[in-house]
Amino acid sequence: MDLDRKLAILADAAKYDASCASSGTDRRDSVGGAGIGSTEGMGICHSYAPDGRCISLLKILLTNHCQYDCLYCVNRSSSNVARARFSVEEVVRLTLDFYRRNTIEGLFLSSGIIKSPDHTMEQVVRVAQTLREVHDFRGYIHLKTIPDASDELLRRAGRYADRLSINVEMPTEAGLKQLAPEKDTSAIHRSMGRLRLHIDEAREARASAGGSTGGSTGGLSVGSTVGSTGATTGTTTGEAPIRVIPGAAPRPARPPRFAPAGQSTQMIVGADDSDDRSILRSSAALYGRFRMRRVYYSAFSPIPDAARALPLKAPPLVREHRLYQADWLMRFYGFDHEEIVDDGTGLLRLDVDPKHAWALAHPERFPVDLNQAPRELLLRVPGLGVGSVDRLIAARRLRRVRAEDLRHMKLPLRRVLPFVIVDGHRPGAAPPAPTRASGAADAGTGTGVVGGVVAGAPTQLGLFG
Repeated sequence: MDLDRKLAILADAAKYDASCASSGTDRRDSVGGAGIGSTEGMGICHSYAPDGRCISLLKILLTNHCQYDCLYCVNRSSSNVARARFSVEEVVRLTLDFYRRNTIEGLFLSSGIIKSPDHTMEQVVRVAQTLREVHDFRGYIHLKTIPDASDELLRRAGRYADRLSINVEMPTEAGLKQLAPEKDTSAIHRSMGRLRLHIDEAREARASAGGSTGGSTGGLSVGSTVGSTGATTGTTTGEAPIRVIPGAAPRPARPPRFAPAGQSTQMIVGADDSDDRSILRSSAALYGRFRMRRVYYSAFSPIPDAARALPLKAPPLVREHRLYQADWLMRFYGFDHEEIVDDGTGLLRLDVDPKHAWALAHPERFPVDLNQAPRELLLRVPGLGVGSVDRLIAARRLRRVRAEDLRHMKLPLRRVLPFVIVDGHRPGAAPPAPTRASGAADAGTGTGVVGGVVAGAPTQLGLFG
């Protein structure tokens, strides 16, 4: 099979993995002619990083052959799809060729499981190692790690990759047993725990090396030299001498970072009967136990020859969007996962965003005085983001904030004003609360009631046509 055909098959097979943002890693580039690649560039963009940058990654599988038969996966062992497999050298060549054409800024590499977890992981690591050590590639590398791979392979992966990720697959252990019985939630969590341990150890080692001070010998100079025993010598050898400044403190080398962009994971939404409350509870546990940088949510997409246990229809993409918004509230706005979905439905509302829905459900907390409320309460006002709140707090240190100031700050007044008190403005009656059909917008169809009027199913473009 020629390389173009392999690329067509294995790039298409990788499109279902959402976790390919490239933020959070070290800044490095090849300015000055050293190495190749950069983690900062802009190009033909495939995705958006969490910090808003457009980034492009070569997103492929090493192979879509797989010994597992996960019912939700198009690459499962029983699936009737075209199969292909890259060699390590082919992935390296593709990455470098695409980069030189200014098409990508990095590589996102995953793989089906072939022979064994260790065999697959060793092949994935070799790609990153060759790019870094042989070609001095300085772009972004994200590796999907394989649960149950050996700890030594995980260490090697973290040495070369900017980010590592292990997909938790389903929101609950029961869902994983139902749809992927060959996979083990405990094994996935063990691998996540090992990654967290290695990341923490590397961070502590770098902090210790950066803050340590030494004795009275060290520092570079054109003065005396140190021989192999550490004594000062004036002789010369075949190797370049180490020159020191007498009395200067040594500067120890800093240990390498381990996966500087941290670890992430992904879970599929809508393949089982998990509600949004269960999904957010699982995400909160992953953030707390393993210090995940991101949890990604991927709306289930129906696949050919699907098993009967799978739904025939994909969930509305707006549900995935609401989960990302709720995830943001947990990470940056001080919301607990239990209060985001605090009614009897277990589902997020599809007609309004989760923060607005929480405000409508808790009228006793509003209106909020923008001139006196603490930061924690300001963050709960619909329409106010983290940056807006920080600007408001800075402004009110100088003088009282007035209604016209909100317009100058370019805040969404129609969303903010019904929930706040500010000089020159007091809200009238409580903001109208959209009612629900059966207590919630329907998670399967996306219908809901907005302002007392039944709203049709949201129309939203699909990800893959």
